[in-house]
Amino acid sequence: MNAARPTLRPLDDALAELLAHARPLAGRETVSTFDADGRVLAQDLVSALQVPPQDNSAMDGYAVRSAEVARALEQGAALPVSQRIPAGAAAAPLAPGSVARIFTGAPVPQGADAVVMQEDTAPAQEEGQVRILKPAPAGAWIRRSGEDVTRGATILRAGERLGPAALGLAAGIGMARLEVAQRPRVALFSTGDELVMPGELPPERMPPGAIYNSNRFFLRSLLLRLGCEVSDLGIVPDRREATLEALRSAAGSHDLILTSGGVSVGEEDHIKPAVQQLGRLDLWQIAMKPGKPFAYGVVGRQADGECHFIGLPGNPVSSFVTFLLLVRPFLLKLQGATQLAPVASALPAHFDWPRADKRREFLRVRRDGEGGLALFPNQSSGVLTSAAWCDGLVDVAAGRTIQRGEAVPFLDLAQLLS
Repeated sequence: MNAARPTLRPLDDALAELLAHARPLAGRETVSTFDADGRVLAQDLVSALQVPPQDNSAMDGYAVRSAEVARALEQGAALPVSQRIPAGAAAAPLAPGSVARIFTGAPVPQGADAVVMQEDTAPAQEEGQVRILKPAPAGAWIRRSGEDVTRGATILRAGERLGPAALGLAAGIGMARLEVAQRPRVALFSTGDELVMPGELPPERMPPGAIYNSNRFFLRSLLLRLGCEVSDLGIVPDRREATLEALRSAAGSHDLILTSGGVSVGEEDHIKPAVQQLGRLDLWQIAMKPGKPFAYGVVGRQADGECHFIGLPGNPVSSFVTFLLLVRPFLLKLQGATQLAPVASALPAHFDWPRADKRREFLRVRRDGEGGLALFPNQSSGVLTSAAWCDGLVDVAAGRTIQRGEAVPFLDLAQLLS
């Protein structure tokens, strides 16, 4: 008598359980701010200074007293230039009845309450004077001290993933080095005797049933984008002892073992029983399409402790999508990140999807020139072309169909690949 099939876990439930197992790694390191792109901040950053440090000019022009400009305009008079202030120089107080030649970023002199941009002035007949052509409202073209950052403000919080703008912000308050979360150490391997590495055999010499190992390339790239230290362990043969040895060896020095293939129920799929022999399997099979044969568990270390294990499907699109939706947030949480999931937007579907499925589906789509979403014609889990072509995924609830023009939840691939 055949054993009853296990109930497929809803994706949201599986993700919640997965994240419950992902306790942030304890390690931290201090790195140069130049090298912190993509890392997760491990400390709040509190500014010890104002940015900008003093009022400064937003334009090349003249620092003025607005009331004196108004009188000069009434009288048709020019005003003398009493000083020249380039960026980085100290400014003397503005002499009454005069203006100061000033450049973008230079400190506004004491006594000035506005800046007139250069385009609103003209040379005067008298040397050393300038004619103001328009009124200068108080505060015009002045960037106030602290309008970007105030002293004592927390500008970035622990758990934020650092990008180019955040690095510039940190540098702007004088941070040459930053404390960041430890990189997750990930062991990556594929299983399958049918797999061949590109370069080992030319296409014309590939034996029947053999395929090039594409998953290894995009998974390694995705891991590196998430700041992981990756140990690429290659292709493990479809044999139980080889699978056990690969898992034992990888568990000792890594935080996560990530595999591709071998998590189905065939006679040559050895990952599931091997993980169960060395540890335990907590998650197996998810109600999503593509990506049903997803597995999570732990592998015991010979010394002490446990190593996380995630097994991805062998089909390339299934592997790609499950990584983005499940592995990515798991790895971000290991690093203490606070923003784990992308935010879906609503865009009109420029296609029909009349076939409702029992599982939640993720369709490969691309934004078209009319503000909607075009569908890749072949949504098979083995067609990696769809993942290279698309710029996002449409999240289709179980049992749902889509009619052309209907607003659908769109997950931007740019967010998922960042």
